Amino acid sequence: MTKTVFIDGKKIEYEGNKTLLEIARENNIYIPSLCYHPKLGPASMCRVCVVEVEGMRGLQPSCATIPAEGAKVLTNTERVIEARKTVVNLLLSNGNHNCLSCEVNGDCELQDAAYHLGIEIPAFLIEQPEERDESGVFILRDPGKCIKCGRCIEGCNRLVVNEVLDFGYRGGEIKVICDNDIPMGESTCVQCGECVQLCPVGALIDKKAIGKARTWETHTVRTTCPYCGVGCQLELHMKEDQIVRVTGVEDAQPNQGHLCVKGRYGYDFIYSGDRLTTPLIKENGVFREASWNEALDLVAGKFKQIIQESGPDTLAGVSCARSSNEDSYNMQKLFRGVFGTNNIDHCART
Repeated sequence: MTKTVFIDGKKIEYEGNKTLLEIARENNIYIPSLCYHPKLGPASMCRVCVVEVEGMRGLQPSCATIPAEGAKVLTNTERVIEARKTVVNLLLSNGNHNCLSCEVNGDCELQDAAYHLGIEIPAFLIEQPEERDESGVFILRDPGKCIKCGRCIEGCNRLVVNEVLDFGYRGGEIKVICDNDIPMGESTCVQCGECVQLCPVGALIDKKAIGKARTWETHTVRTTCPYCGVGCQLELHMKEDQIVRVTGVEDAQPNQGHLCVKGRYGYDFIYSGDRLTTPLIKENGVFREASWNEALDLVAGKFKQIIQESGPDTLAGVSCARSSNEDSYNMQKLFRGVFGTNNIDHCART
């Protein structure tokens, strides 16, 4: 059923039960938001996305407001802009948001909101931020940049269900903590990086990406994770031909943006100097380089010899967990149809 809403005088038709923020984004109408993420749903915490809706008292959070048929919405009145400025100024003042040296400069939703609202210097006194937590193997936590939007907590507890992050303490002392407020490296965190991908600012950063490239120096390449047969979709953030960091592709099957620690951070092997570039054959206890034809002929010959001397059931195959379903299928056909044995298994460990 087609519905109608008027945003800043513009008539917009849409389908389904969508929030004002979703409708605005689909129609290229910018409404700043910080706590909202499509995977997490309505949050109504940061109040940066407030708008005026005719007939409703007060300002409404657009991320959680489903408009009535024919509703009239205003996104840039003086009242709305002042409310947004107050919230953003408070967030900027309650931390150390040094955009010039921040790793997510150019890819920060708080920075975007401040730019849109014309805020150059926070209007309030800047408090001394908490020290950074560098104990995590792959993740750096910077409480001085945290805006307490709760997106990392929702992702950790509800999406990947690791249940490590939460809000601790109360009032002005509230902050995001790991387990019972211990360093991330000592907590039960598995370093999957879901919190990093959801963070709208620079409070959670991929350690391996620090100092590698600015946002505008990179381009993305979509690919499939090589670590197991699930087929998770990756975005490789590249500077020239080097991977700077890896993120999951949102709204892509099968992972919908989620990644394990290996998929997100285990790409160093690509540049390892120990990787083989040509087949090796061992003779008299020493490896020598060989051509692919020579190596394959040697292996095929050994298989034939074993089958002839001892029978096909003396051979067994284990399909790698990194293989695709198609490759694993072909391997079991090779062993059953060509070698004549059912000794074929799959290594499920990743």
